Amino acid sequence: MHTNDTHAHLDNIAKRTTAIKNVRAKKPNSLLLDAGDVFSGTLYFNEFQGKADLEFMNLLGYDAMTFGNHEFDLGSSSEGHQALADFIKGAKFPFISANVDFSADKRFTGLFTDLISSKPEKGKIYNGIIKEINGEKVGIFGLTTEETKDISSPGSIVFENYIKKAEKAVKAFEGQGVNKIIALTHIGYDDNAAIDNDLTLAAAVEGIDVIVGGHSHTQLDKPVIINKDSNNKAKDPTIIVQAYQYSDFLGNVDVEFDVKGKVTKANGELIKLSGLVDDPKAADILKRYSDQIKEVSSKPIGANAISELINPRTTDPGNDGTSVRNSETALGNIITDGMLAKAKTYNDKVIMALQNGGGIRSGINAGEITVGEVITVLPFGNTLATMTLTGAELKQAFEISFKEFPKENGGFLHVSGAKVEFDSLEPAGKRVVSIKYKDTNRTYVDIKDKENYTVATNAFTAKGGDGYDVFKKAYEEGRVTDLGLSDWGNLADHLKSLGKIEPTLDGRIVDVQKGGNLDIEIPGAEFSGTTESPKVYNGNVTVDITDVTFLSNAVIKGNLIVKGTISKEITISNIKVHGNLDLTAVEGDSNNSFENIEVTGETIF
Repeated sequence: MHTNDTHAHLDNIAKRTTAIKNVRAKKPNSLLLDAGDVFSGTLYFNEFQGKADLEFMNLLGYDAMTFGNHEFDLGSSSEGHQALADFIKGAKFPFISANVDFSADKRFTGLFTDLISSKPEKGKIYNGIIKEINGEKVGIFGLTTEETKDISSPGSIVFENYIKKAEKAVKAFEGQGVNKIIALTHIGYDDNAAIDNDLTLAAAVEGIDVIVGGHSHTQLDKPVIINKDSNNKAKDPTIIVQAYQYSDFLGNVDVEFDVKGKVTKANGELIKLSGLVDDPKAADILKRYSDQIKEVSSKPIGANAISELINPRTTDPGNDGTSVRNSETALGNIITDGMLAKAKTYNDKVIMALQNGGGIRSGINAGEITVGEVITVLPFGNTLATMTLTGAELKQAFEISFKEFPKENGGFLHVSGAKVEFDSLEPAGKRVVSIKYKDTNRTYVDIKDKENYTVATNAFTAKGGDGYDVFKKAYEEGRVTDLGLSDWGNLADHLKSLGKIEPTLDGRIVDVQKGGNLDIEIPGAEFSGTTESPKVYNGNVTVDITDVTFLSNAVIKGNLIVKGTISKEITISNIKVHGNLDLTAVEGDSNNSFENIEVTGETIF
């Protein structure tokens, strides 16, 4: 059995308990493994720093866990990794990590050993462990993405090459007569191959039989079998499994071997937890924690969302390709507006604010906004920072922001106080077309390469998180000031100052090769896409509907202004408007039909 990327989502832990008990009733010798990122994500973590998760993991009898990148999120706090050290000490199971070196952090002295153990102690970290199941020895070792140094706050903890450490672990197991080997990984199923991922690991390292993965939040409904090596030559099978995210599923895989330790069969599934009944004992324990956070979570901040502030991902059902990690969003705009407003109270020279999309973890429902919702949006405990950069450095930063487009990139920058144009048809590193900011006359003017500018962002990004080496250089040169202000607190203050929040997009980030002018005028006959391929417009769109019988299948990432004389039988369908729908310039009467029209802002008649 396996879990990954649970991120302190404990509301269905009683159902996970039921699922685990059901599997053990049929298969009592089953292993239970976690592939990391237990930390960070909900109020359960903010309030209890992993202690709530740990009580349940101990109750459930986990056999081993490896570390995710978010296990290292607290490294930049004044207490450092003390919460992680306490989490390890309190565990009734061992941790495994072949490529993470804890030796430079004194908090882990006595907890960490660079060995493979056949008699592992609870609450200790090993390169790997050996378990005996049905009389057979099974080796399990752990790996954590090297990207952790860029996307978390590990401090002095070092992450080593995963291929070399995996080869070393396999060799050590085989030297002890173990021919059934599991890699418990937090490197991503198909994540950036230039850094690390499970597909590359399976092809590159001979001798791994099963990879239980995490990090990419991949939903592998059935095991994936890799039977070719890096040179595309036949190899013994390696099975890869991963169970999505947030404890939505319990992964379960059964593997059969021949006498030589070669995989001959693998059957697996993801057990959906939402339909299961709660385990009574786990539910009682959860209530102790949920009651403590309920008061904090339910407290109103004094603001209301007129409509939902969504936090889209490309994996969402029916998604049109828009993601918090590749596109401007209304929530990203509000977050950065709050950062800019707060930073200006400390330094009136701040011209813009930036927020990494990967740091925005949830949306906000329509209606009264609570403290719990705000913390869940920004759960990592970041602080507000200002930094001084040249115009050329700002351009470098936005090149990093757009480098993966249209793929998702956790480092994608949302912005306030500026408008940025880029060309996605250009190669990565040459995509920024223009960056404009509001000068003292409130007029948008171009950034100049050699001039210095002060910008605000969160401390994680300012210190070089998400691969922003240009910011890291500024930090190391003393050009960053950490204001020490809570990011979620800033957001709560800004939402309260707004009172009523109406989600809007205003063309802050525009791809000029995809309808990307800030204001686009288009004939009605050219407006519509198809159901399979809707047209996407990045900016405000004006469309003339004179002599047009339908408008359909389009996404407008701005305002939609409709003008002209309306046809009596016009049909308007399957259109998403991320800004306002303005119908004030429409003339004539009609028997028009509106079907499946979504407007984030207002509809103006």
